[in-house]
Amino acid sequence: MERATAITRILVTGASGQLGLSLQDIAMEYPHLEFVFANSEALDITDSEKVLNTIGLGNFNYCINCAAYTNVDQAEKSPQIAFRVNAEAVKHLAVACKQYGVTLIHISTDYVFDGEKGSPYTVNDQPKPINEYGRSKWEGEKYVREILDEYYIVRTSWLYHKTHGHNFYKTILEKAKKREELCVTDREIGCPTNAANLAKYILELIWNIKQQYGIYHFTDGQAMSWYGFAQNILKENGLKSTTNIVKENNYRSFAKRPKFSVLKI
Repeated sequence: MERATAITRILVTGASGQLGLSLQDIAMEYPHLEFVFANSEALDITDSEKVLNTIGLGNFNYCINCAAYTNVDQAEKSPQIAFRVNAEAVKHLAVACKQYGVTLIHISTDYVFDGEKGSPYTVNDQPKPINEYGRSKWEGEKYVREILDEYYIVRTSWLYHKTHGHNFYKTILEKAKKREELCVTDREIGCPTNAANLAKYILELIWNIKQQYGIYHFTDGQAMSWYGFAQNILKENGLKSTTNIVKENNYRSFAKRPKFSVLKI
């Protein structure tokens, strides 16, 4: 495997999210990679002029776009917000990357699929999102593919981190420690993915300079329901015997969600 040896400069957007923080955690393990971590205050990607100036002045080789609007239910109520961040802002990044010869690594989601296939989705399957969040992410993907030749789109699913961000893993753990009853659906199947593992995968894409451009899927590989994931979290933390967990058939969500969104990696 051929590795990069020259100093490679990387802009990371959305750096205060769980994936951005995960990249910061392992940045020192890659001595030939030089990072600029920009949170939403440092770089608002919905501002096309700021995006163009930042990328134009930064002498970057790569941009890893971790910025996203991920509130699925709120996106259904206010889709314009989701599309501004997940689609139009991605267009700004793609245009700037094209102008300055920067390779864009854009993070997308299993929610670009409708969940009706019944078997794992491949990178060649046609997206068909069923909610506004999924539609906004699919629009973002399309901008990347239309504008750029040198890009990676990395779709992932059910992202969590054990210490960073707000996510299902931490919510289950906090409630279990308070001895609260847990009601969790078993009607959705996907692959929980630790953001730390995704961060490692992304940097390996850069580290391995012969990796072909295009669309990739990355998850931790084990398909399960949210109920199954909750059980695993309790078991891992020694809380299974002290927590009452109830299997719930109906998922109380404003947005429609894919029933089976396992990604084939």
